[in-house]
Parts: sequence; C-alpha cells; structure tokens
Amino acid sequence: MGIFGFFSKEKKETLNKGLEKTKESFLSKVARTIVGRSTVDDDVLDELEEVLITSDVGVETTLKIVERIQQRVARDKVLNANELNQILKEEIAGLLEENNADNISGFEYEKQNGNPYVIMVVGVNGVGKTTTIGKLAHQFKSSGKKVVLGAADTFRAAAVDQLIIWSERVGVPIVQQGMGADPASVAFDALQSAKAQNADIVIIDTAGRLHNKVNLMNELSKIKRVMEKVIPDAPHEVLLVLDGSTGQNAFEQAKQFSAATDINALALTKLDGTAKGGVVIGISDQMKIPVKYIGVGEGMNDLQLFDKNEFVDSLFN
Repeated sequence: MGIFGFFSKEKKETLNKGLEKTKESFLSKVARTIVGRSTVDDDVLDELEEVLITSDVGVETTLKIVERIQQRVARDKVLNANELNQILKEEIAGLLEENNADNISGFEYEKQNGNPYVIMVVGVNGVGKTTTIGKLAHQFKSSGKKVVLGAADTFRAAAVDQLIIWSERVGVPIVQQGMGADPASVAFDALQSAKAQNADIVIIDTAGRLHNKVNLMNELSKIKRVMEKVIPDAPHEVLLVLDGSTGQNAFEQAKQFSAATDINALALTKLDGTAKGGVVIGISDQMKIPVKYIGVGEGMNDLQLFDKNEFVDSLFN
C-alpha cells in the first residue's frame, strides 16, 4: 500500500487538529440552529441552508444537501432536531461517496509501461503549489520511490529558486533552466532525465498565471505535447493545487483551470489555517474531480491523501 495507503492514528490526530477551525465554526453554527428546537421544520432547514453556505460548502451543493434532509423529514414524519448533526453527517458522507466512489488511499504510483509516472502540477501563484510538490516528493521518496522534479514555472525566478530549495531539502534531483526558459523545454529535459535515471515518478511544476485563459491553455497544451514525445501517455496526472482558505475563490479557480486543461486530481492546501474547510465538500460535488490531497499543517507529512470517511468523521467529531 505504500506510505499513502494507511490512515494511522497519528494522521487522524493531524487531520483533527488541521480541521479544528472549520469544526469550531461549522458545529457551533449547527448548534445555534437547533438550540431550543424540538423538530426539524422549515425554519431549521432555512437556517441550516445559511450555515452551509456561510461555511463555503457552496450554493448548489448546499441546496442538494438540504433537499435530501427535507426528503428524510417528510419520509420519517418527525425528526428530533438533536439528531440533525447525525443526519447532516450521513448526507455529506453520502454526497462524497457518490462523487468519489473510491478513496484514492490505495492508489499506487507505479511506472507506466516501464516509464516514470508523470505528474503535472498546476495552480495560481500563492496557493502552496511548490510546497505541495516538495511534500509530495518527500513522501514518495520516503516510500522508496525515485523522484525527479522539473522546474517548468519559469515565469518567476522565485518559483525556480523555491523548487531548487525543496529539491535540496528533500534530497531529490531537479531539472531546471532558470527564469525565462521555455517551460516545455524544461519538461522535455526533465522527462528525459527521469527516464535516464530510471526514476519512478517525475513531478513537473508549471506557471501559476491565470490572467489570460487562452495563453494558459496554449502553454499547458504545449507542455503536454512536448512531454508526449518522451513518454507517449504523459502526463498521467494533472494535479490542480487550490488554497482552501480562499473558500469559493478556490472553486472559481478550479472551474477556470478545468476549462484550460484536463484536470484529474485536486489538492486543497492550508485547511489548518481556515474555517473554510467546507469548500472540500462543494468542490468535490460540483467539479466531479477527485480531491486527492489535503494540506492540514506545515510539516513535511501534513499533506495527506484525502479520505472522505476520515474527513467527515473528523468534521463532526
């Protein structure tokens, strides 16, 4: 199963601590909704709707959850307001189950047809993209994988420098050509180098610009085309990194990036510093793209594979 395949007691504690602010805000709002109420009536449902929306779950997902609870109230005739926590937990868990049928915790990063597994990482500047790459590299290396980094975010010198620092810190090789280099050329060299070194995984960083979707689409498409010349089915994963603390802004970024390229995995960072962890639920529901990683702390091992069951348990713990 590897380092990502086992949800240890330590990881649970880290998750609980990382979601503390979200839990305090969310559960206190739910508690205020049901205080003094004996049944789940329209007023309670209206207030619950407001709680979910103000917890950054998102309007469409909120309406879906409230409608399901409404159906349960109608079906079961009378529901005690004190049971609302459990009902809400069940409906959120059910929603995540539908949108992400399998946890990705058992996913193995293995070579593809004898070639390194290629992860292309995208996201705007400031979301924790480079840090996420560094933490991924650390965890992959710790699990015995040979990793190569590619510094294809050549728009900013700081981005290249930061990835170099991470490569030195983690102890993995990096391919870089400095600021202003052609990103596709860097990606090409990184994949060639990874193949020559018989690496298991290569992680390619890309520029975080979003001011012009057409340019972004063209750049990412070019990088993908050039990588395919080295490894025909690359990239195997396009990972979009989002800052969870920005709430609904993260959702808007997800929509824009998914329009620009084929995203097939999401990472939500900085959940430990925000009360907006509810955005995980909304993004998972609306984007139909699996949330693969969540960042719940600053430590090297605090980037966790997203386990929907553990997440919901922690949220309502």
